[in-house]
Amino acid sequence: MSKAIQISEFGGPDVLRLVDVTVGDPGPGQVRVRHHACGINFIDVYQRTGLYPNPLPLIPGGEGAGVVEAVGEGVAHLAAGDRVAYAAPRPGSYCELRVLDALHVCRLPDEIDLATGAAMMLKGLTVEYLLRRTLPVEGLAPGDCILFHAAAGGVGLIACQWAKALGLELIGTAGSDEKCALAKEYGAAHVINYRREDFAERVKEITAGKGVKVVYDSVGKDTFDGSLACLRPFGLMVVFGNSSGPPAPVSPGVLAAKGSLYLTRPTLFTHLATRERTQAMADELFEVVRQGTVNIRIDQRYPLAQAAQAHRDLEARRTTGCSVLLA
Repeated sequence: MSKAIQISEFGGPDVLRLVDVTVGDPGPGQVRVRHHACGINFIDVYQRTGLYPNPLPLIPGGEGAGVVEAVGEGVAHLAAGDRVAYAAPRPGSYCELRVLDALHVCRLPDEIDLATGAAMMLKGLTVEYLLRRTLPVEGLAPGDCILFHAAAGGVGLIACQWAKALGLELIGTAGSDEKCALAKEYGAAHVINYRREDFAERVKEITAGKGVKVVYDSVGKDTFDGSLACLRPFGLMVVFGNSSGPPAPVSPGVLAAKGSLYLTRPTLFTHLATRERTQAMADELFEVVRQGTVNIRIDQRYPLAQAAQAHRDLEARRTTGCSVLLA
């Protein structure tokens, strides 16, 4: 038996309930992991509300870390007793014990603790594919300006640090002076409080009217139009989330009029389609964390039973850095 947070209907945070579930043995290609912690991400809210529909009842959550209890037939890269972390395409991490496909489960280096492993996988691998693989047609070079929304969040603080290490000038937006200061502390070259300033106008000021080569936008509806206005000709608009709701449809003619822009909506698990690619991306993430280039900041820790409060805080934008549930 395992304690788990489960929903039986889509809705607000109150639909998240602590229940007992039965967990079986891993099948071929699977492992059973006893969680120490699991990460909290905005995609979990989409699962809870039904924006990203899944069959009910549902255990939300897409990342976690713990110790392997058992491995199924055909799993060669893991063994019982291994400390592991993962980001998985199917929800189910809000629990003490879980069986899941081994493809996305990676052995965690000794230097990285389990809470950090739980907080870093989905967010860190997202930053890896954004900054290393989702690039404008003209590429990115040291000194280039990029715009990154929600720069004080879990993904944003990792991006601030990683971008600085790559020599990029990251312009970060956030909703308060305190969050802007945090993004600046973690490596943002410039910060914009979007509640007090027009971020598109400010970006043009910072770049002397040129605009940026790429915008990384996880906010969606509230920032989409302004983000397009920040791009220079041949710039790339990367929409990788929609915390404020999905953007309205955009006509290809708008991209033409604004300077032959590019628009993409990537997903993490397109990149993590194979064991080899998953391990390569995880190894790059592990290395920057081990070196201290990227610090995984965990500002909120909740007992598993307080998942509803964690969601309330996340949706109210009361959180900074990463949040985890402790199993």
